Amino acid sequence: MSWTELVILYSCVLIGCLAGGVYIGVAMGLAGLAGITMMFGTSLWQSIGDIVWNNATNFTLVAIPLFILMGEIILQGGVAARFYSGLSRVFRHIPGGLAQTNIAGCAVFSAVSGSSVATAMTVGSVAVGEMRKRGYKDSLTMGTLTAGGSLGILIPPSIPMIVYASMTHESVIDLLMAGIVPGVVLALFFCVYIGIRAVLDPSLVPSKDEAMSETGGNLIRDSLPIILLVGGVIIGMYVGAFTATEASAAGVVLSALIAWYYGGLSWQAIKVSFSNAVASSAVIMFITICAQILQYGIVVTGFGDGIATFIKGMNLSPFVFFCILLMIYIFLGMVMEGLSMMLVTVPLIYGPMMAMGFDGVWLGILIILYIELGQIHPPVGLNLFAIQSIAPDTKLATIAWSSLPYCFIIIGFAFLIYAFPQIVLWLPNTLR
Repeated sequence: MSWTELVILYSCVLIGCLAGGVYIGVAMGLAGLAGITMMFGTSLWQSIGDIVWNNATNFTLVAIPLFILMGEIILQGGVAARFYSGLSRVFRHIPGGLAQTNIAGCAVFSAVSGSSVATAMTVGSVAVGEMRKRGYKDSLTMGTLTAGGSLGILIPPSIPMIVYASMTHESVIDLLMAGIVPGVVLALFFCVYIGIRAVLDPSLVPSKDEAMSETGGNLIRDSLPIILLVGGVIIGMYVGAFTATEASAAGVVLSALIAWYYGGLSWQAIKVSFSNAVASSAVIMFITICAQILQYGIVVTGFGDGIATFIKGMNLSPFVFFCILLMIYIFLGMVMEGLSMMLVTVPLIYGPMMAMGFDGVWLGILIILYIELGQIHPPVGLNLFAIQSIAPDTKLATIAWSSLPYCFIIIGFAFLIYAFPQIVLWLPNTLR
């Protein structure tokens, strides 16, 4: 079969399965298996077992369940609510008040959870009630939570970064370190936008006197332990004290100690934390293994080489291809969730992007940004539904409209890192 016939085959299987309601992981696995079978019959089926075993025993991927467990212990132990309360004292004097706290809280908590949805729901479960009680408008509140939650996959640790590294064999440490500066800069852009909007439309926030009267916890007592946890994990990887997987294990131990210190480490909390971590990890690992089957099919059938040759033959400039990639991810973000979107596209675009001179680590951060975009725009933006589950009396359209400005900020930031790739590459290059 030619690569053009394989395009038809893979497209028909994927689209047909998705249209029929088949789970995305199953659809990817079936597409890969169909391509292998059409080209080689059943002679390569035995390789599927090797793919499952290699991914299930991949040392790098072990970090995924451990980072998830770390975030669950913090959430179930009641530490997240104390952290938000303590952090709110810092931002009550800044235009936007608690809206600024949402971004800062998400930025820090994302370094514990590694997940956009978990970050949005954790901070949102505390913030929505507090902000409504103090008179903040939902049109401001909801957007800060969905956008702030999207930082969960950009600031390390990040589950999609770990999966991307396992697919492309890029350095996990380089990817995690590369997300720090873009994550901080993007969070600052969000905060600047909130401050400008609060100044231009004071009706969105409480009056100055009311804002000054907002009560909060103690910054050192309630927020410092989480900040030290995040700093300890990141600095440990930074100085080479442990790998990303070892860092995740250390993070679990430290998060358990913090929850115990606050008195929230009950047996029930431990049980729920492990149960949620197992369920989430099983879903991610299943999708990852099925995606690797698809990737194997793309490689052995020559489909990937055919696509790469076709793209190079078009003689597109890197900037034009960058723009086309943005449009593709915007479209895919309307029909797929983020991790599945990355797993489907990376095997196809990684080779051509490398041939055009792009850096593999930089590409990983760009794809994370595009996934962030898909998390906050309809109709499949998971962060939108996550926040609506916390505030069911708010229409999904209201949440989507409040998130729209942040979509444009993310798109603008993607163009910024294209123009200045050192925003992404400076820190990992410096560490080397």
